[in-house]
Amino acid sequence: MAKSRTAEASAPDRARAALTWLERKGTKKNRDGMARYAIVAPKAFGVSVADIRLLGKKIGRDHELAAALWDAGWYEARMLTAFVEEPDRVTPAQMDRWARDFDNWAICDALCFHLFDRSPHAWRKIEQWSSKREEFVRRAAFALLASVALHDKDAPDAPFLRSLRFIESAATDERNFVKKGVSWALRSVGRRNKKLNAASVEVAKRLSESKESAPRWVGKDALRELTSAAVQRRLKPAR
Repeated sequence: MAKSRTAEASAPDRARAALTWLERKGTKKNRDGMARYAIVAPKAFGVSVADIRLLGKKIGRDHELAAALWDAGWYEARMLTAFVEEPDRVTPAQMDRWARDFDNWAICDALCFHLFDRSPHAWRKIEQWSSKREEFVRRAAFALLASVALHDKDAPDAPFLRSLRFIESAATDERNFVKKGVSWALRSVGRRNKKLNAASVEVAKRLSESKESAPRWVGKDALRELTSAAVQRRLKPAR
C-alpha cells in the first residue's frame, strides 16, 4: 500500500487493495485471540491491531476510503477507519450511523479513542448516546467521554462536571460492556485534576452504597482507583 494514491484509483479500488493486504495478514491465532477477549465479529480476518495501525500509517488520512472500508463490513476494515478517517470531516449523522453498526467493544472503543474524540461533535454525542438503549451505542457514550478526558488536556472542567450526571444515570445498566464503560469514564474524569477528582469520588461513593449491583460495582471500581495513593499523589499541585 502506497501512502500517495493515484488520481485514477477510486475509493472502492483503494478499499479492495486494503482488504487484500488485511486478508494476507490474517491468522487463525489472531482470530482465536479475539474470541478469548470477547471480540465477536461476523467477518474477521484475524489481523493484529499493530498491523492495522501500520497500514493506516502507510495509507494516511482518506475520508472517501474510510467510508468504503466501513461499508465493507469486515472487522479489520472498520478498525482501520479509526486511523484513516479525517476527524474534521466526520459528521454527526456519520457518527450515529457507525455507532449503530458497533457490534463489539473493540470497534466501539477504537473509534472513540482514535477518531470520534477529535470531532467537534464529541460532547453532543456523549450526551445523546448516554441514554440510548443499544448496548454498544450506550457504551460509546462513555468510551468517548473517557477518551476526551484522557486526550483533551485543555478542556474546561464544566462539561466534565455535567457529564457526571450521565455517568450516575447509566450506572444502573447491568450489561457488562456498558457498566465497564461507565466506570472507565468516571475514573478518567476523576484523574484530570483535584476538583474533578473530588466530584467523581463523591459520585463513586454514592454509587458504591447503592442496593443495586451494577451501580455498586461501578462505584467501588472507580473508588479503588480515584482514592489510590498513586492518583492522589499525581493530583497534588507542584511545589
